Amino acid sequence: MNQTEPQPPADPSSEPVGRVVLLTTSHRVAPGLLSWPAWQALHAADAVLCADAEHPQLPYLREAGVRVEQAAPTAQELVEACAGGRTVLVVATAEGDRALTDGLARLAGTGRVAMPDLELLPASYDLPGARLLDLVQVMDRIREECPWSSRQTHEGLAKYAIEEAYELVEAIEEGDREELREELGDVLLQVVFHARIAEEATGGDPDDDEEAPFSIDDVVAGIVQKLIHRHPHVFGDDSAQTPEDVRAHWLRTKAEEKRRTSLTEGIPLGQPALALAAKLSSRARTAGLDVSLPPGEGIGYDLLALALRAESEGVDPEAALRSAARAYRDAILVAEAR
Repeated sequence: MNQTEPQPPADPSSEPVGRVVLLTTSHRVAPGLLSWPAWQALHAADAVLCADAEHPQLPYLREAGVRVEQAAPTAQELVEACAGGRTVLVVATAEGDRALTDGLARLAGTGRVAMPDLELLPASYDLPGARLLDLVQVMDRIREECPWSSRQTHEGLAKYAIEEAYELVEAIEEGDREELREELGDVLLQVVFHARIAEEATGGDPDDDEEAPFSIDDVVAGIVQKLIHRHPHVFGDDSAQTPEDVRAHWLRTKAEEKRRTSLTEGIPLGQPALALAAKLSSRARTAGLDVSLPPGEGIGYDLLALALRAESEGVDPEAALRSAARAYRDAILVAEAR
């Protein structure tokens, strides 16, 4: 009597395991602007899944003829969906589908499951500076919903701009990189905050540039235009081989823009006194003016002479005095500890 010999179980490794493609996109790039490899993968996939029915990419995918199924499969379900060599593409949500990716990692770690090939495919990338868009969006919401921020004015915030600028200078002089990064953010916040307030300007003639509202985009457009115009050796046909050449370009184009009748125009008189004296000295020296010290006696005139001397020697008197003051502070601390 012939008996059928038992057959060995099928080798799972001989079965096509398929492929999982996790497609990521950036919310800082306009929806639908995807890379060519992403579009190829979307059209070639056997199934395209997305857990978020409101995902901003979905209308553009469907318009391009991609059939997207709203589904949030578990890791096991996704592996099973790839059986037979199928390719399943998952359009990642803004949260990143952490539960799914962790589940796939656990399955792979058991060694008992024939895992499909896993591919992470970025479909759009953040360009340098893209996180600034997040700051603008956050500032919009804070301005609308925060009881304190919604009531702020340019005048009310002015003191904070000064404080943050001083804290930035302190971080630079102390060489604290982490503090420098934070203080740069605080200064940037002041710029975005003031620009957001400026969007709400309603008084005056709308055709009057002094009263018309403007946004952060207008602020950035203005400084970009200024930088390009003042760097003809970078963006134009002029050449500059030394820092002195660059400074000459800068001063010439700045003079053309401002058309000032005096070199003292544009110097804020409310700035710290040593910095004010140094700025006036720098303008006069650059213009080649021979200006005598004004007659007078007392500490003020002595300090003025010291500030002018420092500037002529290439020393920032404000920074020099701050450095000396910090040394004096340290001496106070030593004296207190005795």
